Amino acid sequence: MKTIDPNLTKQAPRSPRVRLGGYCLLPRILDKCRAVLAKQNGEYNFNCPLDQQFFGFTGINALVFKKEVAKGKSDGEMLDWVRKNAKRKSVASEIAAWTDHQALRAPGEVDGRDFLHECHVKMAPKRDDIETWFDLLDLDDYVSFGGQP
Repeated sequence: MKTIDPNLTKQAPRSPRVRLGGYCLLPRILDKCRAVLAKQNGEYNFNCPLDQQFFGFTGINALVFKKEVAKGKSDGEMLDWVRKNAKRKSVASEIAAWTDHQALRAPGEVDGRDFLHECHVKMAPKRDDIETWFDLLDLDDYVSFGGQP
């Protein structure tokens, strides 16, 4: 069965909060990787600093991952591949702890806080619930495709 390549010039990738095998980010990374391979990634980049959080945690090389995605593997097949090829063999509780940490990550350094604040003010100045990187990504994805904050 052929996977569908998302066209990220017309829709956002899946939220960073969506999980596959307990891993947050993985479905979004798959969407972006498939879109890059199909040359339909728009402004979304594969192996961005956020993606690198996943690759760092699992110990998977992003370019090797991309080659596997290019074979047309489904989400489930890629999850199996991740489990077999991760240098860090994590149990479910470790993956859950990492996922929870990622979902709550907010910028710690001044430049990062300034960037998040600048984007927040630009996109949704009246919203008081934008605190984490995932909050900002979800907001940006929504607004980028016509949503009103």
